[in-house]
Amino acid sequence: MKLEIEGKPVIAAPTPVQVARGLKSLRSYGKSSYASLTDDAGNYVQVAGGGVSCMIERFECDAQRWRAFHDKPSPVRPDGTILVFRAGNVPMRSDEWFMADQVVEVFLAFLSDMPYPPFVHWRLAPGF
Repeated sequence: MKLEIEGKPVIAAPTPVQVARGLKSLRSYGKSSYASLTDDAGNYVQVAGGGVSCMIERFECDAQRWRAFHDKPSPVRPDGTILVFRAGNVPMRSDEWFMADQVVEVFLAFLSDMPYPPFVHWRLAPGF
């Protein structure tokens, strides 16, 4: 397993503490606005943004990529709101915005090979 955080050295075999600390340091406007956690088979979870403006995706080696969503659409971020971060601009749906603490839970589930938290659901990512 390896943790990659934009602008920082790769961490091989990260601990849960390293994952949580790294994800909580992300900011869409800062030097680190993207992170991924990849297993030995090449499957991964990734996040863009930071703080209260995060997007989560997962990829499995069968070439399927999913975008995370939840049951509580944002009343202040309608469908089509753009997540702006250092790697680009991504149009989002109102139910795809996550907070950093939720991202940590998703990444730790992936790290531990456990089921994802019940608040997260998955749909095919745009373009797939």
